[in-house]
Amino acid sequence: MAQKSQEKGATGGAPVVTDPGRVRNVVLVGHSGSGKTTLVEALLAATGTIGRAGSVTDGTTVCDHDPAAVRQQRSVSLACAPLVHDGIKVNLLDTPGYADFVGELRAGLRAADAALFVVSAVDGMDAATAALWEECAAVDMPRAVAVSRLDHPRADFDEAVALCQRVFGDNVMPLYLPMLGDDGISTVGLLGLITRRVFDYTAGLPADVREPDPEHLPAIAESRNELIEGIIAESEDETLMDRYLDGEDIGTDVLVEDLEKAVARGHFYPVVPACAETGVGLDALLEVLTAGFPSPLEHDVPAVAGVDGSPRPPLTCDPDGPLVAEVVKTTVDRHVGRVSLVRVFSGTLRPEQTVHVSGHGLAERGHPDHDADERVGHIYTPLGASLREVGACVAGDICAITKSGSAETGDTISARDEPLLIAPWEMPEPLLPVAIVARTRSDEDALARNLARLVAGDPTMRLERNPETHQLVLWCMGEAHADVVLERLRAGGVELDTEPVRVPLRETFTVAARGHGRHVKQSGGHGQYAVCDIEVEPLPRGAGFEFVDRVVGGAVPHNYIPSVEKGVRAQMERGVVAGHPAVDLRVTLVDGKAHSVDSSDAAFQTAGALALRDAAEKGQPTLLEPVDEVTVRVPDSSVGAVMGDLSGRRARVLGSEPDTAAEGRTLVRAEVPATELLRYAVELRAMTSGTGTFRRHFVRYDPMPAHLAEQIRKENTP
Repeated sequence: MAQKSQEKGATGGAPVVTDPGRVRNVVLVGHSGSGKTTLVEALLAATGTIGRAGSVTDGTTVCDHDPAAVRQQRSVSLACAPLVHDGIKVNLLDTPGYADFVGELRAGLRAADAALFVVSAVDGMDAATAALWEECAAVDMPRAVAVSRLDHPRADFDEAVALCQRVFGDNVMPLYLPMLGDDGISTVGLLGLITRRVFDYTAGLPADVREPDPEHLPAIAESRNELIEGIIAESEDETLMDRYLDGEDIGTDVLVEDLEKAVARGHFYPVVPACAETGVGLDALLEVLTAGFPSPLEHDVPAVAGVDGSPRPPLTCDPDGPLVAEVVKTTVDRHVGRVSLVRVFSGTLRPEQTVHVSGHGLAERGHPDHDADERVGHIYTPLGASLREVGACVAGDICAITKSGSAETGDTISARDEPLLIAPWEMPEPLLPVAIVARTRSDEDALARNLARLVAGDPTMRLERNPETHQLVLWCMGEAHADVVLERLRAGGVELDTEPVRVPLRETFTVAARGHGRHVKQSGGHGQYAVCDIEVEPLPRGAGFEFVDRVVGGAVPHNYIPSVEKGVRAQMERGVVAGHPAVDLRVTLVDGKAHSVDSSDAAFQTAGALALRDAAEKGQPTLLEPVDEVTVRVPDSSVGAVMGDLSGRRARVLGSEPDTAAEGRTLVRAEVPATELLRYAVELRAMTSGTGTFRRHFVRYDPMPAHLAEQIRKENTP
């Protein structure tokens, strides 16, 4: 993986490949502010893909074209930026570093065959980046590290490498060392450990390659020995270590070949210093991306099945195989319409081709299962927001299609005569609710249109129209995600407000009580006459509603008894304390009166409702709140803080246990009132430096503490 001179390509040309072996799909991973987008911009400029590098602060970068990204000066969505180096097309997938946009990161991981972790030489890394390394390790994804921001006065390359080695583990080793300038501060070149050459960037790219100065030799020798031992330990040639220990000077070609194989297998993780601002190390990094990372031919295709769930044999990355592609991102452009970013795993996607689009398994998030045949129009190579038309997209490559009527993020595109469904990737659960209200009737129509577009492109957002609270609730990943969603809605011409989220409560009786309902009216002509007496008893939680008829002597005619039950049920739906449905009651009709002329179905319904309300004044009604079982996954160091916080949320901690899926993490289980979880997604992230996650599911309703119930009663009393 020795450096090669960089040839500039034609600015703006759309790279086209017909051989999957000439493609590399690389996702950039790192915390917000580590310099991923700036690094992509520098690589695009270094390869001649763009004329000059843009700036994040100026909002002129290729990848951060979203208005929300420009305003916040950080990536909020996945972007694809292809370049060509040494005849290899590299699809760089720039992902947001902020935890709220983990859905975009997951999409980037799905579309990629290798990951480049960008670690700041100034700020190091966050815990979420460390957790993601373990996630990539679980699926043997090849990885490399770029240490960025070397031009900063506080940059410390050695400390950044030491941090990576502590956090990421074995076989994380630098291929180059930074070379400082005469001022002893600025980085002007690299010391190549394998080639034992100096790459001097004083005059810019390409680097001037020369012999090292005497003062460089000790540093090169020490780090080179460690690197060579690491490479040889992963070599398939078992004799190489013995030869090295016997003092043989292993050839550079042998070392480079073994290094590239170890990196492609995901067993060795090279570290490259790279400075986007000065160009130092950009050509070295391009060599790692093209020569070290594997092509799609070396990456397994996700499992596929028939649209009915029937099993299908595994596929390979074959341009002549069955068509299987996946929509990894969907956006709606006001000029172009719907734009789908597509990773082709098998077959070849061609213009004017009729394909089958399938989306299954996300109905609970507002994505109903759907199957449709559609004709593909034009096919494009995306460069950020720009679309450059190409003639086809072969297996292993990434492209964009436009104006699909049904394609949503996560959908499978396959042949019309052989429809298939690709195994979905893991979608994080949105757990922060935001209730929104349109300001006017016309805004309601615009809101519905814009929400449909957002839901189609963002599977991490869930749309809920709560039938009990009558609120429209957007479930988001966190506050930053919610801000972006609301900004996009407003940019679509929707005037809206947010309001506090209301949790659906229940009401019940705590003691037995009798109720008397009398509905008698005379206003000329037929009047209204109905009297009934009931007994109300509380039932065990979850028992539901029972209605018992114990009327004797025909005090209430048989044909009006269902009317009393109907009135009781209607009043239970309206509530008896604070407007929430009443549950878990047995209502017994014991007596009543009727009139031969003025009694009616409507009159006895009203009397039944009045009787329940009368009983409520004596039955000591109480409010019930939903209780969720919560499983919190946190680092071991955060267990104490999380348990203490749960106790403050009126939780009943059920216990904790080591997380078998990840070393150094613990699962904490607890039952928590849903009213205490409205902002838990935000607060848990703050407690655990972004590494804590949780799942929840409803288990039952429990009585609400008296002081909280009384507060809600007062809020609902006119």
